[in-house]
Amino acid sequence: MLPRLLSSRRVKFHVIRIFSTLITRSHVPPEILRANKKITALIRSDRLDEARDFFDGLWQRNTVTWNSMLSGYVKRREIAKARWLFDEMPERDLVSWNLMISGYMSCRGRRYVEEGRQLFDEMPERSVVSWNTMISGYAKNGRVDDAFTLFNAMPEKNVVTWNAIITGLLDNGRVKTASELFRVMPERDAASLSAMVSGLIQNDQLDEAGMLLSEYGELGEGTDDLIHAYNTLIAGYGQKGRVRDARRLFDKIPFCSHEGSGRKSMFARNVVSWNSMIMAYVKVRDMASASDLFNEMESRDIVTWNTMISGYVNESDMETATKLFFDMKTPDILSWNSIISGYARAGKMKLALDFFQKMPQKNQVSWNTMIAGYEKNGGIKEAVELFHCMQMEGEKPDRHTLSSLLSICAERAAQLTGMQVHQLVIKIVIPDNPLYNSLITMYAKCGAISEARTVFDEMKSQKNVISWNAMIGGYASHGFAREALELFELMKCFKVKPTYITFISVLSVCAHGGLVEEGRSYFKSMVEDFGIKPRVEHFSSLVDVVGRHGKLEEAMDIINSMPVEPDKAVWGALMGACRMHNNVELARIAAQALMKLEPESSGPYVLLYNMFADAERWNEADEIRMVMEKNNIKKSRGYSRVDSS
Repeated sequence: MLPRLLSSRRVKFHVIRIFSTLITRSHVPPEILRANKKITALIRSDRLDEARDFFDGLWQRNTVTWNSMLSGYVKRREIAKARWLFDEMPERDLVSWNLMISGYMSCRGRRYVEEGRQLFDEMPERSVVSWNTMISGYAKNGRVDDAFTLFNAMPEKNVVTWNAIITGLLDNGRVKTASELFRVMPERDAASLSAMVSGLIQNDQLDEAGMLLSEYGELGEGTDDLIHAYNTLIAGYGQKGRVRDARRLFDKIPFCSHEGSGRKSMFARNVVSWNSMIMAYVKVRDMASASDLFNEMESRDIVTWNTMISGYVNESDMETATKLFFDMKTPDILSWNSIISGYARAGKMKLALDFFQKMPQKNQVSWNTMIAGYEKNGGIKEAVELFHCMQMEGEKPDRHTLSSLLSICAERAAQLTGMQVHQLVIKIVIPDNPLYNSLITMYAKCGAISEARTVFDEMKSQKNVISWNAMIGGYASHGFAREALELFELMKCFKVKPTYITFISVLSVCAHGGLVEEGRSYFKSMVEDFGIKPRVEHFSSLVDVVGRHGKLEEAMDIINSMPVEPDKAVWGALMGACRMHNNVELARIAAQALMKLEPESSGPYVLLYNMFADAERWNEADEIRMVMEKNNIKKSRGYSRVDSS
């Protein structure tokens, strides 16, 4: 049955091809004109399959009909279907060839480019559009030399040709050649200047872009509308925080859009100019200047409003941001998300939830912002509930959602839920570094070290320093000293440079494992081999390392030589070592330091009292208890020996 059906369809298609040839060579009937319009309308409304069904049902077609259908497939990059249609065409014109070539050259990959070149070579005739399409296609695929060869071979070039090769050169970092070509162009238009300015900015040559615009950007004959080039440079200055340069350029653009004659000016500020300048002020957190410009604007678009709202949100000025939000006629989803994000960052989750629930339409960012907000603000239960709601409403979680959930599981040591999230990771996304690292951290904090190591090993060459730190830290926090240090040595073998976080874990392992010499050696290596300036956390671990081993005087020397002020962790490490080795005198020094740092904490008082009591130095023990009573220090739970005297 199927071969017979295919055969009959081929016969019909063959008959239509013959009929199409006859129509193409004669007057176009009105029904074909109507059919062509319908196909074009269907394609424009993204109903390509309907357009094809309609096309297949037509008995009368001309070349325009075929080209319309062909353009639909090319725009959707359905190249195989486009080529089949192209091969079946009864008669092709220049448009047909150019469409098919543009389809191939718009795709990435050597095979497509070679197919495009083969068609170009087979063309019965070529237009300037054919050449320009090939040059642009080669450049987009990184084959600049091929583009340049074709450019030099081109019999007749227009300004679009020059713009295409210049843009291609700039996109591929060939700035010098592009600049040389720009200066010898027989004619330039606004697109030429704009392409050069954009390309120079893209290649981090902002000053050169400014000089070029200064040289070629003055009003005069043939310049037409230069506003796009000016706007591009304003945005470029803004991105680099050069707000004064941006404002100088902005002020060069005439404010009013009509000249005295009543004729519309070809060069005047448009909404993009204003938005670019406002964005520049927002980037450097100058909301006062941004607000002044905003108030001067005659007409604003959604980008203007969202830029201002985002600026105030980043400044934690939620009152002004919310006022602007309510002043908007039609806030879009970005406006809603900005407000929700601002309240979530401020820890005002009730207000964030209120806006979230009132949203006319939510997207993935909306859900992620709320879930991350609850996670950061301790609303673990609410975050999990919201995730379930997200799934019920058919919104798929992404990497950000899953990362927040893994952080929650790590915080709660909820391994079972974490394993379920891990399954979602496998099913829904291709894990990236941050997600892998979140999985390692989650399993490590849940005590599932073997599972953490399995994830770590799965990463293979994807590991970054955060991955190594997470795994070493996991081993360290659960007392796997040998595994932690072996992994640290492996990390160095793989030429991964440790960070200060790596050494916090390594020194902690040495402290808890009684590895004094190793601790000293690693501390020295951190400074001398890796140029890491020791932080207070490193000193507290080193004090712990030597102190646990009874080297209390050395521990005290370390504290005295610290370039930073010792914190409670440092003195706490010394106090613990003194308690372990019954050194009451040094314990007194550590306790006094802790009392200054945490005047309301009972811990140092109780530890010192107990040490005096153990040494039967009752007078000094009583002094400690009297000081506690005088300073109204309440003993914490777990400290009961104060009462035993």
